[in-house]
Parts: sequence; C-alpha cells; structure tokens
Amino acid sequence: MIAADQPVQRPAFAKLLVVDARGRISHTQRSAFTQFLRPNDLVIANDAATLPASLHGVHVKTSAPVEVRLAGRPSLKPEDVTRFSAVVFGAGDFHTRTEDRSLPPVLTVGDKLALGPLTATIEKLSGHARLVSLLFDGTPDEVWNGLAHHGRPIQYAHMTTPLALWDVWTRIAGLPVALEAPSASFILDWRVITDIRKRGAQFVTITHAAGISSTGDEELDRYLPFAEPYRIPETTVFAIHRAKMRGGRIIAVGTSVVRALEHAATVDGDVRAGEGLATQRIRRGSSLRVVDAILSGTHEPGTSHFELLQAFIDDETLMRTIAEMDERGYRTHEFGDSVLIENSHACSQRK
Repeated sequence: MIAADQPVQRPAFAKLLVVDARGRISHTQRSAFTQFLRPNDLVIANDAATLPASLHGVHVKTSAPVEVRLAGRPSLKPEDVTRFSAVVFGAGDFHTRTEDRSLPPVLTVGDKLALGPLTATIEKLSGHARLVSLLFDGTPDEVWNGLAHHGRPIQYAHMTTPLALWDVWTRIAGLPVALEAPSASFILDWRVITDIRKRGAQFVTITHAAGISSTGDEELDRYLPFAEPYRIPETTVFAIHRAKMRGGRIIAVGTSVVRALEHAATVDGDVRAGEGLATQRIRRGSSLRVVDAILSGTHEPGTSHFELLQAFIDDETLMRTIAEMDERGYRTHEFGDSVLIENSHACSQRK
C-alpha cells in the first residue's frame, strides 16, 4: 500500500475492497459501497467534528519549543474542555515522522506550557516522558477560543501540505469532540446517505471522541486507543433493535463506532443509550455482540485500528486482503481507500 498524501475526502478513483462473511474478496470503486447493502441493514456513522488538537508553544521553565497533541478528554460536555490528556513533543512539526520527533524537555507536575493565547499546567505525569494530563487556564469559552485561533489539525508526515480544519470535518460533522478525524466517514455525503435509504437500509449516527493514532513511541502506542467518551442516542438504539428484529446487519462506519457500540453492549447484545467511556481494546479473539460489518479505511499492521479488524476475520484472510491491496496499489491513512469487512465469526459468536 502507498500513503495517501492529498487531503481529498471523496476522490473519484478511490477503491473499495470487500470481504464477505465467507472470506471471499472482491474489488470495486468506493462510490459503489451502497450496492453491497441489503434491505433492513443499518449503517451507523460517527458524527463527531474534529478539534484543532495540535498546539505549538513553549515549555515556560526552559523556553524550549513544544508541540502538544491533545489525546483524550473526560467527557463530551462542551464545558468539559479545560482538562485533557496530551502527548508532548519537542521542537519540530508534522514534516518529521512522528517516530523521529524529539522528546520534550523534562516535564514535572506544575510546569506551565504557553500555547499561543492559552496556558496549560501539567497536573499529572502518566509514566511516560511524552504523556501528561493538562489543565488549561481560563473559562471553557476562553479555551474554545484559544483552540479555534491557535490550534491546527493533528497531522503526520505522509501528508505533505498543511491540513485545514475543513479538510478533516466530515459532511455529517456535529459536536467538535474528535481529536483526529473519524475518517471512515469521509466516504459519506448526502447522495450516499440517500442511496443507503433507496436500498431499503437505514442510516443513524453516534458521537465518539476519536483519539490519536500515533504517539511517536512504540511502547506508548501499545496502549492505544486511549479511553474515549461517546454518546449513543435513544433513536440509534431503537434503530439497532429494529434492524436486528428484521434480520438486517449492523454496519459500523469506522473503528470508533465499533468501540462505542461494543462497549455499550450488554452480554445479550442489547445496546445502552447515553454516554460512556470506551476503555476496551478490540482485537483478535474479541467477541462482537453488535456489529456485523465494518466500513473502514485501510490500516497498516501493528496499529490498534488494524488489530480491531482481526476481530472480524481470521488472520489468513486478513493477510490475503493486505497482499491484494499491496498488489493493486491501495492507498492507506485517513484520505486513502476503504475496506468493507463482514464479521465471519458472527454466526458462531451468537449461537
């Protein structure tokens, strides 16, 4: 696979690899996604808008330059925006690979970080030189204004030009709570949503604060994804119940939707409405109680997103998909191509 390096959400040439419940692989244009839907299917997407969660500034004690990438928040409440977990880098920007970024200066509890119009205090060290808990000075409105005026979208070296905020907002973006874009939803626009309904399927949303995908440290990356807050509306729970009663499939658009739905699921597969904090890591052997298929971007082995796909299909099939994507020049990362994978374990899990 090759890295997608242009911020185009719906390029005409985007590809879609499809893996059905029997492990059979096919290829088509991504715009043909809705042709694989069946009557009574339910498509669920993450409607979170993306925060400008990268903040450049200085470590006040040493005057050393830093970049702060917000990595987690306690809840989705708009007023709950003064505390974040964060990953701190030393000098540099997205032009340097995350793995090659320098460490920040030695950080201690009580240190101040001056981040443009914002000031943040380190409240807690989290056992790693990069990971801290931050408390921003000021009111929630002042923090929102500071993020809007000084923050940038989190970005990685495969993207050669600076991202603008509109590049990382989906067509269904609502509450600004995601720290990186819920990029599987880039496939969606109003035409696609209309086509979903024309197929006899339904479309609903949840809100999930999608977190960062890389910390620049292999040891710390093992703990990804961090805990992420979500909200599932009553209307979405009702739609899930109705789709299951009618024999439809639950199709999650993106890994964040899978995390939220499976965290909110009871042992019997019912989904609880309301807010929660997804703390689980879905991987090989994880039991999926709710989701029957995932529409996702392409992910590289070794990432938590790739591990989540292992809950849907066996390793041999997943390796075949990687080989075919390599052979056909699929593009990876957030503006890349897509996969639609049906849960081949679903029947045995739900007996």
